[in-house]
Amino acid sequence: MHLNPYGEDAVNLAADLCNRRPTTAEELADRCRGAGLTLERPVEQADLAHALAALDAWEKVVDATDERERAEQTNRMLAASTAHPRLTDHAGDGWHLHYRDDRLPLGALLFSLIAVGTALHLAGRGMHRLRRCEVTECATIFADTSRTGRRRYCSHRCANRDAVRRHRARAAAR
Repeated sequence: MHLNPYGEDAVNLAADLCNRRPTTAEELADRCRGAGLTLERPVEQADLAHALAALDAWEKVVDATDERERAEQTNRMLAASTAHPRLTDHAGDGWHLHYRDDRLPLGALLFSLIAVGTALHLAGRGMHRLRRCEVTECATIFADTSRTGRRRYCSHRCANRDAVRRHRARAAAR
């Protein structure tokens, strides 16, 4: 599987990495491989620092208060990761499009994938489709890839927790 910026893979990886930030270069590499990313170079500590900077920038996109600010933050990420698109068969399993140079270190690769994937996700699915869970004590980030685009919670557990809380509040008010 190629991590495809046309799909939801890049934003889901960004959300996963933001919600549980890697603490070592090895952990970052393992989680990227687990998400289907082909790593062509050894992963170094500098890659972790660059990836964490990408996640900081991405959280600004997620936490933007309106569409214009979200677009501006996304455009900053795109400008910081500018590279020309290219066809590649780097893994030997078929030609596909990359929005980055070949053989980038992992940190720069993630910055590019997350920036382009986010721009395509927001433009294709809707500018409101990145958010944090609506449960007050949960700050989990997620990409809304639902059909209707009205997802409010990071998980069924948080949705159920909030439903129980609302039910109890209504019962107490009676």
